[in-house]
Amino acid sequence: MIRFENVTKVYSTYGRRRTILDRVNFTLKPGISYGIMGINGAGKSTTMKLIAGVEEPTRGRIIRGLRVSWPLGFAGGFNSKMTGRDNVIFVARIYGEDPRRVLEFVEDFSELGSYLNMPVNTYSSGMGSRLAFGMSMAIPFDTYLIDETLSVGDARFQKRCAEVFNKRRETADVILISHSMEQIREYCSQALILINGQAVVYDDVDEAITAYRRLNS
Repeated sequence: MIRFENVTKVYSTYGRRRTILDRVNFTLKPGISYGIMGINGAGKSTTMKLIAGVEEPTRGRIIRGLRVSWPLGFAGGFNSKMTGRDNVIFVARIYGEDPRRVLEFVEDFSELGSYLNMPVNTYSSGMGSRLAFGMSMAIPFDTYLIDETLSVGDARFQKRCAEVFNKRRETADVILISHSMEQIREYCSQALILINGQAVVYDDVDEAITAYRRLNS
């Protein structure tokens, strides 16, 4: 279960405060995969980062009763001065996983080769995404977070990402941000729509898609 209780998120830029979420309340239940929808700027990525714990709410609290991944392919949580290898070991220990097992998986999956022994700040964005995606797949989560990106790299590597991810989905839920309604339907049975700083949960994904299309009409 993931619960937002009176969650407000405010960003301050150039002296101006912008409220992204305003006293939001909702509960995402275990055993259900959710889509997150909303027009550009509605706060979809912010909401996902809050769910992941990558960012903290300005006010309110978030309760996580299950193990949630960071957004797939998101490399922002790595220590850029540490090597890829050291980041893998560090994250594995945080999650109580065997560092040797996780490192072996990431080495094989990411295909970064000797770059794993180099600082992450020397990586291209694609290499960072490979490392992050590999880490996400190496650690078993109850819920996987996807912000548009279901795979990274070239066509061959994308196929590999899809195969491993579909295997993980057999025992885990998904929270997905996507502008593709077909993708939302494929992966999700319920949905959350963000509008004007508020969140509305729909128990039926088709009803959510209909409501979302009305917003964009």
